[in-house]
Amino acid sequence: MSDKIEGRNPVAEALRSGRQIDKLYVKRGEKQGSILPIIRQAKKRGIIVSEVDAAKLNEMSETGSHQGVIALVPPIEYADIEDVFALAEERGEPPFIVILDRINDPHNLGSVIRTANCAGAHGVIISRHDSVSVTATVEKSSAGATAYTPIVRVNNLSNVIDLLKERGVWVTGADAAGDRDLYGADLKGAAAIVIGSEGEGISRLVAEKCDFLVKIPMKGQINSLNASVAAALMIYECARQRNSF
Repeated sequence: MSDKIEGRNPVAEALRSGRQIDKLYVKRGEKQGSILPIIRQAKKRGIIVSEVDAAKLNEMSETGSHQGVIALVPPIEYADIEDVFALAEERGEPPFIVILDRINDPHNLGSVIRTANCAGAHGVIISRHDSVSVTATVEKSSAGATAYTPIVRVNNLSNVIDLLKERGVWVTGADAAGDRDLYGADLKGAAAIVIGSEGEGISRLVAEKCDFLVKIPMKGQINSLNASVAAALMIYECARQRNSF
């Protein structure tokens, strides 16, 4: 069974990262712009490139935004938590981890993975049972970041948080009821940040496992943020304090 990667940037990044691609479908007659290096690189790697009509791509597409190219790939191989620690050690940095609690919107998951990669996080942890998995929409929304960012899929987030704390990682949850302001919290050192679901936030059990909860300042009439936006603010504040830039 194959998964799909859709869109020029995600497919280009998959090729660049060396990810296995079984077959590449491109829109017939598409011979200009950013599609050319994609076709060239695919042929260089011996990947079958098949030209098809736009109607065929539209039929195949899960995202509705294939940009004239769809790659068939084996299902993503989720990482292990040890892979995350190994990447941090390889870079000579304290672990920097993003934990997502019950994120069900694939666009949000892809956006968070993209932000985590841009900010230098060593991995993203999601739940197996109550979160969206990595789909074509997630791949597209991540702009190819799934090719580079370890994504760990676990059965129980509470148990994983216990493991992280045993390994010296401080766990901070984003919660409107947090007892401290995001910009007054200490996020330096080995850190994991937890972002909750789009509608309900962090679950009670996961919140209780966090070392502390922080709130993002709100001054307007609206008192909540999209999950991927909240994640971006948390991730980049953590990166700033770690002197990642």
